[in-house]
Amino acid sequence: MILCTVSYTGIYAFGVSYQTVVGSPRQDTLNKEVNINFYNLYVKFYKFYVTDGVMLYIGIDLGTSAVKMLLMDAKGKIEKVVSKEYRLYFPHPGWSEQKPEDWWDAVLDGLKELTADCDKSQVAGISFGGQMHGLVVLDDQDKVIRPAILWNDGRTGKETEYLNTAIGKEKLSQYTANIAFAGFTAPKILWMRNQEPENFAKIAKLMLPKDYIAYKLSGVHCTDVSDASGMLIFDVKNKCWSQEMLDICGISEEQVPQIFESYEVVGTLKADIARMLGLSENVKIAAGAGDNAAAAVGTGTVGDGRCNISLGTSGTIFISSKDFGVDANNALHAFAHADGCYHLMGCMLSAASCNKWWMDDILQTGEYQKEQESITGLGENKVFFLPYLMGERSPHNNPNARGTFIGMTMDTTRADMTQAVLEGVAFAIRDSFEVAKTLGIKIERTKICGGGAKSPLWKKIIANVLGIEVEVIESEEGPGYGGAMLAAVACGEYESVEAAANALVKVVDVIKPDGDLVEKYEKRYRQFAKIYPRVKDLFEEIV
Repeated sequence: MILCTVSYTGIYAFGVSYQTVVGSPRQDTLNKEVNINFYNLYVKFYKFYVTDGVMLYIGIDLGTSAVKMLLMDAKGKIEKVVSKEYRLYFPHPGWSEQKPEDWWDAVLDGLKELTADCDKSQVAGISFGGQMHGLVVLDDQDKVIRPAILWNDGRTGKETEYLNTAIGKEKLSQYTANIAFAGFTAPKILWMRNQEPENFAKIAKLMLPKDYIAYKLSGVHCTDVSDASGMLIFDVKNKCWSQEMLDICGISEEQVPQIFESYEVVGTLKADIARMLGLSENVKIAAGAGDNAAAAVGTGTVGDGRCNISLGTSGTIFISSKDFGVDANNALHAFAHADGCYHLMGCMLSAASCNKWWMDDILQTGEYQKEQESITGLGENKVFFLPYLMGERSPHNNPNARGTFIGMTMDTTRADMTQAVLEGVAFAIRDSFEVAKTLGIKIERTKICGGGAKSPLWKKIIANVLGIEVEVIESEEGPGYGGAMLAAVACGEYESVEAAANALVKVVDVIKPDGDLVEKYEKRYRQFAKIYPRVKDLFEEIV
């Protein structure tokens, strides 16, 4: 007979406390299989006898302008959403910083509000999605040394050029599977070493934005494989720190956080934080993921050959893969994924923002849908638009690229121009799609999300430009929902990230490509693909 007693802090079975088995300093000395068995016993017992089978999971989406937190039950129902804003600082032109202390204050306030009306004993786990690439540095007392340098900070031009030229793109790709971009973390580390040597000398730990919140909750210096992939000091293929890149940046392995898979438990809620929030110290903290990987989890883009297109201010095409792969020109980011595998990602700097610019600033109308109603003749437009209003990242990696209309005549109409903007974004997404195909990745359908995905016409254009089905999902809560799903997996609610996605993500609409339109758009895309190479040199002259 098994004698068990239940308390607020855990379950005791065979005289062994759950707290001693999972997440304790002795965990690495225990047999992993036994550890999992005790953990599963705890989850099943607690769910059945204490909470009527309903556990709650918190997803924290640490964004650039605000942190968004949501409370999700085990079946994926969102019980509550809370958002807290914080300041963005621009101390010099092109610089972008935030204070990690502001993030933490916002998270604490948000968690108190989020859990105010729920049974707090039901909260089982917390995980994250968060803005990538930002540099957070702590001293030997775990105090923040300077404000975090963010993903959209532009101060590292010289350091980025040094990495891509003096070190060389080939070596960078060999070490990390990627080349240097100004937004990545390694150039920021080099900038700090060059420009702030006194602060650089104080660094005891460096980490990414969401990892600072995980540390404050758990006391563990940690990161996950998806977020670490965007630092340019991480060996993506082997999922470990690149010693070569650490040496180049002048830092040691002791200064970087411990690496976890996104769905792994890094620790439990610190006692003082648990008391402050009224939660159990046994609440599990899972590593979480970078914002794009977390959003991909939330849209079910996990497993092999799954795809998600985001039509936000910027645009991404996110392709999950069981196998590691890098394209010949590093046109796409090759990162580890939150499901334990890998992904490729193409990032275009202007997507839905192109349509917003065209409607708001040029046409000066807010009637987006009305403007699209007059568009006819899909696949037959003679006007093309290069959507490079802020330069371009994938696949051209050219900050000097510029937005361009071409093909207008005296017969060109307002509707033709609007159509060209929508089609130009779709064609640019296909540029990255084509790169992925060179790696043998077969994509038959894609999810779609973001503000631009609210346009039925735009979704139809994308389906036919890519020649694949476009799926619309029921709930679109972004990285926060993915974070909550990762917490559920970490707590044993689901066996894997893929199992959670299959159970929780619901497709409510499918836009299928039309054979005739696919053929027309194939011809148009081949014409579009010839424009950038012809005008590339001109961009260098006019910028």
